[in-house]
Amino acid sequence: MQQPYGLDIWGDRNFIIRNGQIHINYKSSPALLDIVSRIRKDGIKGPLILRFPHLISKQIDSLYDNFCRAIRENDYRGDFKAVFPLKVNQYPEAVRAVVGAGRRYRYGLEAGSKAELILAMAYTPTGSPITVNGFKDEEMITMGFVAAQMGHHITLTIEGLGELESIVEVARKTPFRVPDIGIRIRLHSGGSGIWAKSGGMQAKFGLTSTELLEAFELLKNHRLLERFTMLHFHIGSQMEEIAPLKRALREAGNIYAELKKMGADALRAINIGGGLSVEYAQHPSKRVRNYNLSEFANDVVYLLGEIMKAKGVDHPDIVTESGRFISATHAVLVTPVLELFSHDYQERSLKLKPVNPPLIEELLELSRLLTSSNSTEFLHDALDHMESLLTLFELGYIDLQDRSNAEILVHSIIKKALYLKQGNPTPEIERLQERLQERYLVNSSFFQSMPDYWGLKQHFPVMPLDRLDQPAIRAASLWDITCDSDGEIGFDPEAPLFLHDVNLDEEEYFLGFFNVGAYQETLGMQHNLFSHPSEATVLIDDHGYRFSNIDEAENILEILDNLEYDAQEVLTELEKKITDSDFITKEDNRDTLATLKRFLAQNGYLRTTR
Repeated sequence: MQQPYGLDIWGDRNFIIRNGQIHINYKSSPALLDIVSRIRKDGIKGPLILRFPHLISKQIDSLYDNFCRAIRENDYRGDFKAVFPLKVNQYPEAVRAVVGAGRRYRYGLEAGSKAELILAMAYTPTGSPITVNGFKDEEMITMGFVAAQMGHHITLTIEGLGELESIVEVARKTPFRVPDIGIRIRLHSGGSGIWAKSGGMQAKFGLTSTELLEAFELLKNHRLLERFTMLHFHIGSQMEEIAPLKRALREAGNIYAELKKMGADALRAINIGGGLSVEYAQHPSKRVRNYNLSEFANDVVYLLGEIMKAKGVDHPDIVTESGRFISATHAVLVTPVLELFSHDYQERSLKLKPVNPPLIEELLELSRLLTSSNSTEFLHDALDHMESLLTLFELGYIDLQDRSNAEILVHSIIKKALYLKQGNPTPEIERLQERLQERYLVNSSFFQSMPDYWGLKQHFPVMPLDRLDQPAIRAASLWDITCDSDGEIGFDPEAPLFLHDVNLDEEEYFLGFFNVGAYQETLGMQHNLFSHPSEATVLIDDHGYRFSNIDEAENILEILDNLEYDAQEVLTELEKKITDSDFITKEDNRDTLATLKRFLAQNGYLRTTR
């Protein structure tokens, strides 16, 4: 009832549906289910992150193509440059894909911590930009000087006057080359959406106008004005509307022009930060952005050009840090469904008696005679009978087996009615669908793999990998396997998810969660000690596909080791308890320990029997 799951809204032509399965819309177009099945044949169970580097390349190409087009069309005299913020996804396969795809553009990296700066210094091609944002101590600033000494084109962005004073001190006492200096300004203009607090006067980072003037004098007095090359602002990740960006551009553009007039001759770039949004919605009414990349680039280039023309200032280079836009689409989380919680309501489970209560007999008759034309009436009767039977049970007039038979029969009638009315559902049938939700237990942790859903209610597109040519009639709530009631994606009537009614005893059913390649992996927490999912990087060509890596999720001992448990100590304690047990014979000791060791060597997710 919901195919194709909003693919035309969020998919950006990255995926297509063919023969009831979702395929990657690139070259040989393999089916996601085929890729998953091939990996699972090697014994890897549980959730799986699939990475598609060509989608990172597509986003980088699109970013540069649109800005270069806008620059040509508006006769803009500055260049376009970009960096990828490592905080968005620091996993090696993602970073390698970003660096490889961006090399021909001199696409750079942005760091916000010492560890990220080391990655940027190691993996950014010489000549590509590195920007360093966030709070910094003297040691981190010195690392920036070392990067400049190595030949990197690095800019340290000042978040407060204290950092600028530290740069002055490091420049005084070290022989290293001084890196370029950027200053982040705190604008009055704010953003929009969940992360709007990144901008505005209450923002965590940046200098006010008064502090900016102090910084200018400090640079001038210590002869560092020639290293002041960039003005930076950021109004929030995942900007939903274009209007706040326009306001911020006007404010920042005028500040830039004023600084140039004051004598900041080396100043040559405006860094507009990140925020270029990704569409996550699966329903037209839930769209999260009101612009596209073409409009975004046009507005940035046009507005900055107009401001500089009015002020008589040369056009600055434009720098962006839109990491979500680059990496979100490249990763798909695939999770097996372990259980449907109404799955036990099968007619084969009926245990009818030689003589059944009259209402049970009537339910049997309703089920046998149900048709499309009478389905609504019979549904009303079945639900009414169910209420009456529950009352009879509470009064002691029917037993537990009668109650079980009633539940099975009513559930069967509901399912039959949903199928019969799928082509022309009545409002009442639709309301009934929503009320009688199916719970799908998926073999993953939402805390680990989609923390933004749990923490911020950020929606991610979800759909089955196959059966897309079959009716999906079950209003679905998704439960993860954590021991936590918050590990649930509940059914939302305003953005409904319908899935298939499947018999998991006979077949497998996989769900794909899309656009999860930004932030989710490194923000994921080990709640209940579930680790990062297994992952595979898939390289697709005209003839098929291959894996550049398959990395299974950590096993149980590795997880414990990450928490600073001594794995050998854990094994020794287990072995001692097995040896000392009154319930295990000496002959069984070896088999018992071997069994336990086998489990400890597996990843911590549940292992299905199929």
